[in-house]
Amino acid sequence: MSQGVIYVATGDDYRDLARASLRSLRKSNPGIEVDLFTDRTDVPGLEGFDRVHFVPRVHNRAKIDCMPLSRFDRTLFLDCDTLVIDTLGDIFDLLDRFEMALAHDVRRASDLVQEGDRERTPYAFPQLNSGVLLYRHSPATAAFFAEWAVRYHTGNHRRDQIALKDLLWSSDIRFYVLPPEFNLRRVTMLDVWEPTDAKPTIIHSHRLMDHLSGIGRTRVRDLDTILKLERAALQEEWRRLGVPPEYRDDLEILLRGISTGSVDAGGARR
Repeated sequence: MSQGVIYVATGDDYRDLARASLRSLRKSNPGIEVDLFTDRTDVPGLEGFDRVHFVPRVHNRAKIDCMPLSRFDRTLFLDCDTLVIDTLGDIFDLLDRFEMALAHDVRRASDLVQEGDRERTPYAFPQLNSGVLLYRHSPATAAFFAEWAVRYHTGNHRRDQIALKDLLWSSDIRFYVLPPEFNLRRVTMLDVWEPTDAKPTIIHSHRLMDHLSGIGRTRVRDLDTILKLERAALQEEWRRLGVPPEYRDDLEILLRGISTGSVDAGGARR
């Protein structure tokens, strides 16, 4: 049974990002098969991929069309703005029981990540992020990908997660929700995780694309830089909420205590 990783990258900028992610994957997972789907196969620098395929058509969410074309029986799709910092281990074994696996998106309390189209779902069923998606070839996944493509292309939404959320809710597809260390969007979680809480494996950060914003930002290439930028952004978010710096650490401790049940909402320990 074959297994491997695929990327989808159209345009030079995204091919460059895919190569950077590939380097991190090869370093942490030597020997794994990796393919690229792209709009040009004649450009230099693609030698690191085992095979390079044409995308069926170029659009902002070409990955939806490419996922079912993977040559592997079991596939891990990765967005280009990812870094793989540890071994993938036995992640593919999840597909012994499930058709696919993916992680919750972040900012789940926002309207953006709660948005659906045809379905009304509970708050506890937010959008799932499609940037790290593990799946196996089967009639069920083939039908799922076909319907996802139809709903995305006819739904007039820029984000593919909206149709994905609806379809995961309404279909009978058997899927698993990955723990966040396999699609770590909020990297400041690393500041609060204890050593045995999790094993960070896949970093998925828009900071890796900051240099493409057109406003002269420096290229981000590593986790340390991502962490510095995200820590500063978190402090700025607290500032906008009006929380003074001297109270921020105490507030974070309080919020963690409430979430674990060790502190009540009034701040008293139980």
